[in-house]
Amino acid sequence: MSIRFKVNFFILLIFTPFILQTSIADDIDQSDQKALLGQQLFFDTILSKNRTQSCSQCHNPNHGFIDNRDNGVNSMASLGDDGKSLGDRNAPTLTYASFSPEFDFDSKNKDGWIGGQFYDGRQKNLMEQSGEPPLNPIEMAMESKAAVIERLENSKSYNQQFKSIYDEDIFLGVDDAYNAMKESIAEFEKTKQFSTFDSKYDRYLSGEYELNDLEDLGRSLFFSNNNINCSNCHQLKAHEDAKGETFSNYEYHNIGVPINSALRNENGMNSDFIDHGLLLNNFVVYNKHDGKMKVPTLRNVSITAPYMHNGVFQDLTTVILFYDKYVNNERLINPETGKPWREPEISETVNLKALREGKELTERKIDALVAFLNILTDKRYEHLIPKQQ
Repeated sequence: MSIRFKVNFFILLIFTPFILQTSIADDIDQSDQKALLGQQLFFDTILSKNRTQSCSQCHNPNHGFIDNRDNGVNSMASLGDDGKSLGDRNAPTLTYASFSPEFDFDSKNKDGWIGGQFYDGRQKNLMEQSGEPPLNPIEMAMESKAAVIERLENSKSYNQQFKSIYDEDIFLGVDDAYNAMKESIAEFEKTKQFSTFDSKYDRYLSGEYELNDLEDLGRSLFFSNNNINCSNCHQLKAHEDAKGETFSNYEYHNIGVPINSALRNENGMNSDFIDHGLLLNNFVVYNKHDGKMKVPTLRNVSITAPYMHNGVFQDLTTVILFYDKYVNNERLINPETGKPWREPEISETVNLKALREGKELTERKIDALVAFLNILTDKRYEHLIPKQQ
């Protein structure tokens, strides 16, 4: 068994950090060295001001790389390094995040922008994304890039590894060293540990799993252009049976998600605060993009609740009912609150044309869609799928 296989197999099983000895690093290629360095950084609290927070706490590898801690808000947002700061958005899964293209304007896309990282695409790729949390005052809260690099340089292990992998002079320039840190974390997030493509759906495509009746109905509904049009936004490949589907076209849309008042009450945001989504991106200037959020992957969606960019819905069935309300006059009540659906946070740009193209869903069709979404779960997380009532 090769050293590379041993190391990767170890990571895949337990997702815990370990120190890579230089002698081993010499035997594997540089991209693997960077990924293994990135893995250590991902699990290390050294990147946070009070040394209480690592990337893995907001992106737990044992739970679909999301923040499944309660945080006092039913997991709707993450708690910062100071133990009290709360964000206003739900931590997205990092599984399959590497497949999002770099943020760019796509002339073939009528809405223009695609890709990037974060719900508003404000960082163009994984490398740039990985450099933001350490400096975010309500996340890891480090004072500056220089403060981060000083810690890494003063660590004997990190000092040796950065110099071995990058350059003996890597710490002479703060930006160069910070970019090296970002790159190594991104390389780790690009490994197969984040994108296993071994769900029941993948096994079905390979002839290793047979769909039951409900799962098969859900699959037909999902990909049908005559029913609910899920695939309009949640299909990347040209054909429904294509392998490697990530279930997002990485476009941006406003689907009318309401304000999460419960979260706002806890995180202290002003009552007049509005999350403008894509319009907060420095590259985006036109008001037609106000409130749009990036279409998320549906991989592992069954085990990555709560849902929407602000965690406003706790149950996957509720999400489907939320979509159905646009075409079904009987869907007047949010089952989680027992009250009528609340108004969109930003109503002017809601994509009503697309949302009203579908057909009403029966209870069986809703159950079938949930059953299909369940089989998009990576094999190692299947035990976390909620039992259907």
